[in-house]
Amino acid sequence: MPPQVRLVDGPGLLTYGEGVRAVYADAFGAPPWGEGPEQADAYLNRLASDVARPGFVAALALDGRTVLGWATAWTTPRPFPRTRCYPQISAALGARRTDEWLCGARELDELAVRTAARGLGLGGMLLDAVTAGRADGRCWLLTAVRARSAVTFYQRAGWTAATHPAPSGSGHVAFLGPRHPARALAPRPL
Repeated sequence: MPPQVRLVDGPGLLTYGEGVRAVYADAFGAPPWGEGPEQADAYLNRLASDVARPGFVAALALDGRTVLGWATAWTTPRPFPRTRCYPQISAALGARRTDEWLCGARELDELAVRTAARGLGLGGMLLDAVTAGRADGRCWLLTAVRARSAVTFYQRAGWTAATHPAPSGSGHVAFLGPRHPARALAPRPL
């Protein structure tokens, strides 16, 4: 039987916590991320509160009860957050576009697939599962520019870069989903 992708609620996702943690350690342990077991533990701790965020949605890729991948998303609050790398995205877009394009939209927070399960289309299925339910198409995400395989994956999935990296190729990039109404308005790279 091929792996299955299905939506789960927050409590349902947490019942697979050890599998989520294992996939996190596998997917983000290698370059360019280089995160260790401590970060995988910290993510699982953060996830326990993330499931209570407004608009939270999650999907699991499962082979029986074995977690092969997962994705989480939620509604971006207004005002726009000032933690993590959000200020960089807000500075690149400007206050008006940040508010209109991102606040109130569905934000893909994390997507990970176990290394051994890549190439099966699970990443695309997980991405679709957590974004397809957004009737107005307003979905977005951000990722590190140094994660070239992630950037390429999102581009191939039809996502449009709304911000562009510094000339050094560092920092983060925000992508608008394939049905986001502002996609055509995103600035094009030089």
